[in-house]
Amino acid sequence: MDMRFDVAQNAAFQTPARSCGSRSCAACVVRDQAICADLKDSDRDALSLLGRRVTLRAGQTVMWEGDDSMIVANVIEGTLKLATSTGDGREQIVGVVYASDFIGRPFGVRTPHSVTALTDARLCLFPRGSFDGFAMRHGELQHRLLQRTLDDLDRTRAWMLLLARKTAREKVATFLLDMGRRLRADGDDVIALPLSRQQIADVLGITIETVSRQMTELKREAVIDLIGRRGVRLLNKPALQAMAEAA
Repeated sequence: MDMRFDVAQNAAFQTPARSCGSRSCAACVVRDQAICADLKDSDRDALSLLGRRVTLRAGQTVMWEGDDSMIVANVIEGTLKLATSTGDGREQIVGVVYASDFIGRPFGVRTPHSVTALTDARLCLFPRGSFDGFAMRHGELQHRLLQRTLDDLDRTRAWMLLLARKTAREKVATFLLDMGRRLRADGDDVIALPLSRQQIADVLGITIETVSRQMTELKREAVIDLIGRRGVRLLNKPALQAMAEAA
């Protein structure tokens, strides 16, 4: 497998890519939620032989918008952003992916957006051509891909509602609930947000000042607690849910 998906950043990998192998698959913490979850053990082992484990540092890009679609990947650990560039060169975050999510464009020609690690991350990376060929021979994997595609479509429609109709408070509440569902809290129930306040503002279509004001008000109302620069503890999830659904 050619690992030169970005020659300029290839040297920045902390650890070299290595073959997954069936033992890695058996010990994978996301195996029951990942794209390969419905495969038989023997088929999962065969797929693992096509893959490589890759470690990314926060800030490292693994796929570039507009490039040939050469790789796809399961996210094993970490959080990554999907981003596109506007006509004037600004970045727009169009999605966030987490452990067990699938990234890349199977059966596609071009990569529709860049994929960059927001935190340190680990991926199970596959050559897109080999993955496509494997999927064509395994209906379970095709079904899982279709299911993921439909789930992504549902999330996109929900996000359209958020951007078009929800108030700033409703947007921030929805965002925090999503973080609470997708990220693992530490022993003190604190979630480390992978996005900066500016990135949250960009995702939600509001200003950074509005994000900060809403966070402060939610803290004052004892709905959340803020710890350090990016830590948040969700103290009253029912209240957040009520705010998020007010629209």
